[in-house]
Amino acid sequence: MSWWTKPASDTQVTHGDRLWLYVVSSIVMLLLVLPTFIVIPMSFSDSQYLEFPPETWSTRWYEEYFGSSKWMRATVTSLYVGFWTTIVATPVGVMAAYALFVSDHKATKALFMLLITPMIVPVILIAIGAFYAFGRVGLNNTMTGLVLAHTAMAAPLVMIVITAALRSYDLNQENVARSLGATRLKAFFLITLPQIKFSVVTAALLSFLTSFDEVIIAIFVSGGSNATLTKHMFSALRDFIDPTIAAISTIMVLISTVLLLATQLIGKRRD
Repeated sequence: MSWWTKPASDTQVTHGDRLWLYVVSSIVMLLLVLPTFIVIPMSFSDSQYLEFPPETWSTRWYEEYFGSSKWMRATVTSLYVGFWTTIVATPVGVMAAYALFVSDHKATKALFMLLITPMIVPVILIAIGAFYAFGRVGLNNTMTGLVLAHTAMAAPLVMIVITAALRSYDLNQENVARSLGATRLKAFFLITLPQIKFSVVTAALLSFLTSFDEVIIAIFVSGGSNATLTKHMFSALRDFIDPTIAAISTIMVLISTVLLLATQLIGKRRD
């Protein structure tokens, strides 16, 4: 039996029957990855402009990035905001997902949909709303305002990841602990949380990446010394074509890839 005639799943659908799916998936993956393969060589160009393929190879723009106080300040701001977004969004999302999962109230599904609305509504609308709301309380151009806005974007992702983890978890284990005298809070921390900790780590990573890569809200809410790295990149691309953004983009892709691979390695070790 050849590989094409072997079942691809329990439904006995063969790999040959799925050939069209493999082709479409490959095209989609190519379109997603191809821009990255173009940006990385561009970051090593010695040209004053974005150039592909580079005529002369150089680390000039990496030196420009690491030697610029403006870029370094923006990078520190993004890391700081990403860290605090993770610290705030992760427990908030975990608590919300757990509360809705164990609740028997009829409005649970409606409340869940309400809480994940930031994932459905266009980001530009959230940015405009945050700009006007924060303007009334003086949170525009502040770290606090940026963290709150990014938390609103990251918390729904945490909820979805944790909800998926809880659905594969036997809640009776927690009920047994509670029947033996443990409070719900103690049972959660001693029984439930250790079993979904990998999902919590994954959710925290997604929270950080959501904040670190976000640009639309940062354009509206951040500014001055509190401007994020992505906002500076957008400004550099809009006002003048600075090849430094190619070097920064390469570094951001590297950071995201390393974090995702680290998460997968943690998951394999846990298994």
